[in-house]
This record gives sequence, structure tokens and C-alpha cells, in this order.
Amino acid sequence: MTRLALALLLAVATAAAWPQPYPAKPIRFIVGFPPGGSADPTTRILGSALAEQLGQPVVVENRPGGDSSIAAEQMTRMPADGYTIMFASNSAMTAAVALRKNPAYDPLKDFTPISMVGRATNFFYMHPAVPATTLQEFIAHARANPGKLNYGTGNPLSILSMAQLTGAAGLDMLHVPYKGEGPLTPDFLAGRIQVSFMSNPGGISLAKEGKLRVLAVLLDARSPLLPDVPTFDEAGLPQVTVRQWAGVFGPPKLAREIVERLNREVNAAVKRPDVIAKLQSYGYAAEGSTPERLLEINRDDLALWRKLVREANIPLE
Repeated sequence: MTRLALALLLAVATAAAWPQPYPAKPIRFIVGFPPGGSADPTTRILGSALAEQLGQPVVVENRPGGDSSIAAEQMTRMPADGYTIMFASNSAMTAAVALRKNPAYDPLKDFTPISMVGRATNFFYMHPAVPATTLQEFIAHARANPGKLNYGTGNPLSILSMAQLTGAAGLDMLHVPYKGEGPLTPDFLAGRIQVSFMSNPGGISLAKEGKLRVLAVLLDARSPLLPDVPTFDEAGLPQVTVRQWAGVFGPPKLAREIVERLNREVNAAVKRPDVIAKLQSYGYAAEGSTPERLLEINRDDLALWRKLVREANIPLE
């Protein structure tokens, strides 16, 4: 072997052995919900921005089932190499744990928090046949008619939000559960239920058409989607504190340098005007965070949900 050939061979071997900068290949971005709703497009909006910033494709994979707990459980067994991450809301990180006797994972130990993405906008809607125009007027009407009004729920968040509302206001109403906001909406419009929390952006259109009335929003500040609608605090019921949030998580034991890189990119993405506008169109108020802050939000939210489940005597699955 000539010296030149040997030098070339050594150069190739050295390059192959030297670690490539992250990311060196496409990243899978798991979401535990099917297309439709807000989780899928939100994941795709963020994934597209991350692909631009990272210089590698970010491929969204839908793995629906169990309010996204199936995808979350699978994430706990993914390799900690930074090439599989997950868009997870408190459906997977709190509800799926707080509502089960034997949850399949511990959201505080079996994942690596990366960053918040934002908070979903949940409005409290009322059928216009109810003689009220504000939250306090509705509460007064419901108190005067115990057991005569129905409320609908389409997901765990709405169940616990209504538990907080009825408990704080001292209301006696009949609970009508639905398997999602889709099947709930026709009954709502028909007046079979009188109030409900909904995050579906379609509810905003129905309110603008006069088919539903909006009394309050589950956020810490008013939503740009309906800026005239007060928060629960402003409407006189600050005890309603349940919030819907979402963040990016990795599998357990993800290397700190990868976490820091992804955290920088997610935070940069949710500050982009184009991303903010797109997320807002699906009812998400963009909000980044440190990994530590995301863990804190998750921990506090899980404690709150467990408390509300106990107080509302909700049977565990």
C-alpha cells in the first residue's frame, strides 16, 4: 500500500469514527392523536418550523389511541438518541395517569422534558336559549333551577373543568358525557345540553353565528381569537384553574446537549410570527419554556388533576 493510499484510508476511517453533529438524519415527531382536531396540525406546524431550523426533515407520525397514552407509553421505550420526539399534551401527561388505577408510565420520570409549545384555548359555551349573557347570570340561573340543566363533556379536561366550576359555584346539573367534541356539538346546538367547555375552533364560528354564546375562556389572559370574552378570573370565578397545555418530550435519559439544542429550536420556533399566527388559528397560544419549567408545569398539573379526581369522586379506570 502506497503512503498516499494509506493516508486516504486513515482519513476516511477517522471521518467515519468522528461523531456527526446533531441532527445528522431525519427526526420522527410523534403525536398521539389522529388527523383532525388541533393536536395534529399543531404538531405539523411546529415540525415544519423545526425542519427549517435544524436542516433535517421532521416527519410527523400519528399514533392515536387512549387519549394519546398509547403513543406516550411507546415513547418510554424509544432510543435516547434525539431522533424520536413527541408532541404531548396533558391528555397523556396528566389525564391518562390521574384517571387510571395502574398507569403504564410515570410522566415525571419516564420522559425527558424539552420545551412547552403552548396552551390550548378552551372556551365555556352556553346555548343561547338559556336566559343569561354572562357567567354570573348563568350561575344565578342554574342555582335557581337545580337539577334542570345539563352539561356536556367531550374529554377529561372538560370533565375536570366542569367539576371545578360546579363545585366552586355550588351548582347541581346533570352530566352528559360524550366521546369527543364532535358528537357533543349536534346535541349542544339542539339544546339537549345547555353548557360545555370546547377547544374546537369550530365553536368560535358557531358563537359568531349566534348559535352558541361564549361566557369565559380557560386562559390566564384573554384570547386574541375572541378578545371580548373574559377569563374566569375576570368573570368572577377564579377557582376554575384547569388549563390545557402541550409540550415536546423525548424518551428517558436523553443527552443534555441534545435537549439544549432542541429546546433552543422549539423556543425559537414558537417566537416566529408565522408560527404564532398558525398556532393561533388552531386555538393554541404559543409559549416556550425551559425543560425545567415544563417539568414543573407537568408536576403541578398532575397534582391538581389527582386532587380534582378525588374531590369529584371520578371512578378510576
